[in-house]
Amino acid sequence: MILTQKQQEIIIGNILGDGGVYFSPRGMNAHYYMKQSKEHSEYVHWLFKELKNLCPSTVKERKDNKQLYFYSSPHSDLTVLRYFFYSDDGKKIVPENIRELLTSPLSLAVWFMDDGTLDFRLKDHCAFHLCTNCFSKKEAQLLADVLKENFGIVASVHYTLCRGKRHARVYIGAQGRDQFIKLVSPYILDCFKYKLPKYRGAPQRLDS
Repeated sequence: MILTQKQQEIIIGNILGDGGVYFSPRGMNAHYYMKQSKEHSEYVHWLFKELKNLCPSTVKERKDNKQLYFYSSPHSDLTVLRYFFYSDDGKKIVPENIRELLTSPLSLAVWFMDDGTLDFRLKDHCAFHLCTNCFSKKEAQLLADVLKENFGIVASVHYTLCRGKRHARVYIGAQGRDQFIKLVSPYILDCFKYKLPKYRGAPQRLDS
C-alpha cells in the first residue's frame, strides 16, 4: 500500500502545522500522529476519514486533557517525510526541497487550519498569519518565498514577541490575501470558517 497523492498533501500540510511523523523506539518506519482539542472534532474526524486506511484504530480521547487523537501504522512513505521534515536530533524543520513538497492548495489549507490566524477589523483591515514559531527566520522566509513561487501569494516575514523571545511568522497582507482566500476557501471546514473574512461580515474588498 502506498499513500495516495491526496493523503500526502494532507500530511505535508499537517506536518507544517500541528501534526507529526515519529519513529517508535524499535520501529524501522515512521508513523503519523495528530491531536486536537474537542472543539475541532470535525477536523480530527475529517483527517481520520481521509487517512483511515493507514490507521490501526479509530479516533481516541486522551484522559489527561481530553484532546482527540489518532495515529497511523508505520509506513515507508512516512519515513521519507520524517527525514525531510526533521533534523537528526528530532527537531521539526522546513526541508530544503519544500518547493517540491508544498505545491497543493489542499496542503496550504490544512496548514492554515492548523496554524493560521485571521487579523481582521471590519471595514478597516484584513490579513493572515501562518504561525511558524517553531521554525527559524530563514525557514519562515523560505516558506514565504514558496507561497509566492508556487501559489502566487505575496507574503513576508513578521516578528512577534512571545515570552521574551522574538518569533518569525509568515504574514499575508493586502497584496496576497485575495489569492490566498481563493485557494484555501474550498477546503476550509465549518469549524474553522471563523478564520475567513467572509464569515466575519467582511465586504468584498478591503483597503489594507
